[in-house]
Amino acid sequence: MTEPTPTPSAFDAKPFLRTLTEEPGVYRMIGADDKVLYVGKAKNLKRRVSSYFQKTLSSPRIAMMVAQIQRVDVTATRSEAEALILENNLIKSLAPRYNILFRDDKTYPYIELSADEFPRLAYYRGALAKRARYFGPFPNAWAVRESIHLLQKTFQLRTCEESVFANRSRPCLLHQIKRCTAPCVGLIDAEAYAADVRLATRFLDGQTSEVIDDLTGRMHAASERLAFEEAAACRDQIRMLQAVLHKQFVDSRKDEDVDILAAVEEDGLTCINIAMVRGGRHLGDRPQFPSGGASSGAADCLLAFVEQHYGLHPIPARLLVNLPPEPVREAMAEITDRPPGVVAPRFAAEKAWMEMAEKNARLTIQARARDAGRIEQRLEALRVALGIDEAPQRIECFDISHTMGEATVASCVVCEAGAMKRAEYRRYSISGITPGDDYAAMRQALEKRYGKVAAGEGICPDLILIDGGKGQVSAARETLADIGLESVAMVGVAKGEGRKAGLETLIFPDGREGLALGGESAALHLIVEIRDEAHRFAITGHRAARSKARIGSKLEDIPGVGPSRRRNLLAAFGGLDGVREATVEDLCRVDGVSRKLAEQIHAALH
Repeated sequence: MTEPTPTPSAFDAKPFLRTLTEEPGVYRMIGADDKVLYVGKAKNLKRRVSSYFQKTLSSPRIAMMVAQIQRVDVTATRSEAEALILENNLIKSLAPRYNILFRDDKTYPYIELSADEFPRLAYYRGALAKRARYFGPFPNAWAVRESIHLLQKTFQLRTCEESVFANRSRPCLLHQIKRCTAPCVGLIDAEAYAADVRLATRFLDGQTSEVIDDLTGRMHAASERLAFEEAAACRDQIRMLQAVLHKQFVDSRKDEDVDILAAVEEDGLTCINIAMVRGGRHLGDRPQFPSGGASSGAADCLLAFVEQHYGLHPIPARLLVNLPPEPVREAMAEITDRPPGVVAPRFAAEKAWMEMAEKNARLTIQARARDAGRIEQRLEALRVALGIDEAPQRIECFDISHTMGEATVASCVVCEAGAMKRAEYRRYSISGITPGDDYAAMRQALEKRYGKVAAGEGICPDLILIDGGKGQVSAARETLADIGLESVAMVGVAKGEGRKAGLETLIFPDGREGLALGGESAALHLIVEIRDEAHRFAITGHRAARSKARIGSKLEDIPGVGPSRRRNLLAAFGGLDGVREATVEDLCRVDGVSRKLAEQIHAALH
């Protein structure tokens, strides 16, 4: 339910606050001309909104915003989760001036432990599902992979896909190098494997000391039974875990979970660096920069980060902050009924953690400032080289990839403000053309990409790059004219003699002389970087399409492999690559496949 207030010339908060609900929900601060100033969520709308109209406010930024409020609109929700979703949707659609946003290109990675009879360890990104247990988040992919490598060495849990696991007929290489106990072929029973899983789970939960104590007890018990091989295996596991604890650059000497939040403001930039300690192990850090939030400082950015990050991710037992902790405590009390301890660093290890986090934040700010200057220089050089009025902020580049006309794929990559926007990359499958006709392929790709833009949907670029010479550029110019986007700047990038880098020539659609900028040109460096990314994206898509088409057609050509058996094969091995890697014995285990047919399939694919 939405409760709008009247629109007075100067907002009178007292009568409004008296009628405000104490339910969870979302509030919107509205300024002059019905412009949304700020969107926020609250566990208790009355308490949260009232905090904005106290005599002393938390920051000059908040005071500036409150002075502009004409009315406050609130929407009560059934739960805090609904409030979070609504807040995110409103911020994206309204882009309020005073909201500070932390946009991360990638989600945080986790370790996934599947719910199978013999659970599988895996690297995971994305929405967390109920089908498995997740441990994390981790600050980066390296920390996840290092942890999985350690778990493999210590507890020897499987990491293979379910389709591979279900169709093994002999142990794989990981078993031979003592990284897996080979449950796929019955070399360990379910009870013993479950015991290893329990130890691994306790380790991931930060109970390293308890795991070492448990293994020590097992080692002594095995020695007393004269099971010396088992005792030696437990001894090796203990040594591995102790070595991991000892090699940490900063060791807490405790099995604890802590997040270190360093908010640093320097050279007009603010960085929030989050470092993660799990089970006493320092896993690394992840610096992030805010967008939006007029005149926002380090304190405001820290609070915004805390609200956004811990509204989505698991909360550790403690938070260390380098700014006064009380505002962070209040923010955490809004997020959870069991807030963590929020303190400033006190002990030597905590101070060392914070010093590292602050230092890395400053280094990241300095690198970002250098990159910003370099990007501006390259965009300005591109503007001058192309003779256009303004430096292009959004550049889209196209490339075509095929093998003798087979599996033709077009790619489109996006560069915005000098940075590649991978989330906006697109591939287009090209069909219905003469094989090998690159001009027709380019026309089809541009029609697919810009047909909607011409109809008012999507974003129109400032500059289109075409990987190709005069023929490609001419085909592209004609297509854009047909669509009605001939006013968009476009240039072709023709390879130089011997395809040597730095010898590229720019091809213009208006027929003027080609332009060779030379290998030292900052503009050419930017163009080639974007062109190479389009080529990489196109060729990886083409190879995947070609492999799929070739193996699919080979299966269809094998006598006795009809649609039903083909589906069974692909399902059993998790896709085309799995079918190709399967042995004759593996193929025989698929429903409906005899040994003779399995030998035919194996021969056809090798």
